[in-house]
Amino acid sequence: MADFVEVENLRRVFDVSKPWLNRVLEGSDRQLLRAVDGVSFGIAMGETFALVGESGSGKSTVARMVVGLLPPSSGEVRIAGISMTDPRATAERQRLRRRIQMVFQDPYASLNPRWRVDRIIAEPIQAFRLLRSEAEIRERVGELLGLVGLHPDDGSKYPHEFSGGQRQRIAIARALASDAEFIVCDEPTSALDVSVQAQILNLMRDLQDRLGLTYLFISHNLAVVRHMATRIGVMYLGRIVEISGGRELFSEPKHPYTRMLLDAVPDPAMTGRQRIAVRGEVPNPINPPSGCTFNPRCPFANERCREEIPALLGGVACHAVHEGRITVSEAA
Repeated sequence: MADFVEVENLRRVFDVSKPWLNRVLEGSDRQLLRAVDGVSFGIAMGETFALVGESGSGKSTVARMVVGLLPPSSGEVRIAGISMTDPRATAERQRLRRRIQMVFQDPYASLNPRWRVDRIIAEPIQAFRLLRSEAEIRERVGELLGLVGLHPDDGSKYPHEFSGGQRQRIAIARALASDAEFIVCDEPTSALDVSVQAQILNLMRDLQDRLGLTYLFISHNLAVVRHMATRIGVMYLGRIVEISGGRELFSEPKHPYTRMLLDAVPDPAMTGRQRIAVRGEVPNPINPPSGCTFNPRCPFANERCREEIPALLGGVACHAVHEGRITVSEAA
C-alpha cells in the first residue's frame, strides 16, 4: 500500500547572486543556494513524520514545497496519489486542496488582525463551499472552537485579545475547518512558552487520535519531536542524513550529527551518560564542504568523507557507519 504522502528526490535551488551589472563590474560569478538537495520520504495515513535539524537545514523549505506554497526545482510530491508538481494534474490538485492545511510558527502573523475569529475560521468553509447557510457555518465554527479548547463565544473577538497559545488553537481550528486530513506543522510551538507548548502538543495528539489526521511536523527541538513523531528524518544542509522510528532514533542514533543533536538535549534525569559538546557551526550553504557536508564537524571523518557524498543506506547517510568504522553503540 502506497504512503499517503510521497516525496521523491526533492530539490530546491535559490539564485542568491548579485544583480547582473554588479557581477560584470566586480567580475563575480552567479551564486546558487541548494536549500534542499535530493530529499525523499513517505508518510503513511494517520502517522506523524518529523523533520528536525538546525536552522538553515532546509526543513521549512521542504514543508512549503510539500503543500505547494513553493515550487520545487526538481523532484516529485504526491499526496493521496495526486501529483503536486505535474502541470497536467491541476484539476485533481484543486480537489485535493481542502484536504491539506498548514499551521505556521507565529500564530499572530498567520491570523488576519482585522478579522474576528469566527470569520477567520469560517473562511476555509466558505472558500471550499462546504456549508451554504450562515446558521450552519456559525454552528460549525462554534464546534471547531470547542474542539480546540476555546468557547464558541470567542468567535466574536479579535486575535490580539488572545494569548499566544490561544492564537495557535485558533490557527489549528482554521486548519480543521476544511475537513483537512494532512496538516503540515512548521515549528508550531517554538514561539510559545514551555508550559503552553505541552498543551498545544497534547491537543494536536488528541485531534490526531480523534480525527485520524496525518502530520508533517517541522521542528529544531528534539525534546518536542520525541513525544509527537512516529518516525523522524534528520536534516543537515539540505539533505536527510538519517531516518528512523521515533523511539529507535533516541535509543540507537546512527549518524554522528544525530548524536550531536541528542547530546544538546537537557538530561533532567541526570543519568550520567557521556555528553559531547556541540562542535563547530553550520557551514555556509552557498559554498558547502565537498563530500559529506558534515565532515568538518565530524570526529569520524576521513578522506572519503571529504570527497564523496554518502548515500542514504539502511536509514543513514554516513560512510563511517557503512564501512563499520563506527557502530551504533560507539555513535551513541
